[in-house]
Amino acid sequence: MGSHAPVDHGGGFLDDGGVFMGARRDPAGCSVGLFGVAYDGTTSFRPGTRFGPAAIRAVSEGLETYDPQLDRDLADVAYADLGAVDCPHGAPEPVVEAVRHATDAVLDLQLRPLMLGGEHSISSGAVAAVAARHPDLVLLQLDAHADLRDSWLGSRHSHACAMRRCLEVLPSGTLLQLAIRSGTRDEFSELRREQRLLQLEQLPASLAALAGRPIYLTVDLDWFDPSVLPGTGTPEPGGYVWSDFARVVEALRGQRLVAADVVELAPALDPSDVSSVLAAKVVRSLILSLAAAPGP
Repeated sequence: MGSHAPVDHGGGFLDDGGVFMGARRDPAGCSVGLFGVAYDGTTSFRPGTRFGPAAIRAVSEGLETYDPQLDRDLADVAYADLGAVDCPHGAPEPVVEAVRHATDAVLDLQLRPLMLGGEHSISSGAVAAVAARHPDLVLLQLDAHADLRDSWLGSRHSHACAMRRCLEVLPSGTLLQLAIRSGTRDEFSELRREQRLLQLEQLPASLAALAGRPIYLTVDLDWFDPSVLPGTGTPEPGGYVWSDFARVVEALRGQRLVAADVVELAPALDPSDVSSVLAAKVVRSLILSLAAAPGP
């Protein structure tokens, strides 16, 4: 990692010296644009997700560029790592707005955005920007938690309110919440009433019914079981392993994946770096899936 001070290269992005494996800085000719958001200002249990983007980049060089499941290689894909969003510290509202502007900048470059978090509160800014270009956008959430609170600990933009805020900027209202296992009674009542709660085996049929519509995938890494990914601020037992995520990736083959994010890695909580490596492998899968997805 570089030791120099961040430098603004335009579009609200700062070059902090870190680059995801094999990525370019110049977006010309690329199809996917990564950017990081080092923010965890509404953390309600264990902090540290602001270090997630840097950790994912740092361990990424330990991965192979080839993905045997997808039979695709990062060496054959042009993708850019644009750096870090220049976002203020403190209250989440200005950060969400900065993320929206940054995502707009990525879309203006004709790139498919892939955001590295940071906490989940940032997702509504990216979803707002993508939904403005794709009003029929489908939001697919991998998460341990429902994140449907209207406010939490005095903040309407808490990470516990991420999907509630996303629904407010999602014109289609189409939210698929995959295998959620934690939330309030009211949240689960809403999940069942609105028929948003899917189990893993239901995902292929649900996506097939939405074929052709643009999809935004948000991956809260606490969807994985703490036994395989302990480095997250709100771990929840009863989660999933890599082979389950591979099933999600398989279900997205041929679907119109237009944007994604990977959030809630707190690397200091896992000194082994296994959590960071798993997160980097998720990012590798999503770069390849975004690059191969049909449609504009």
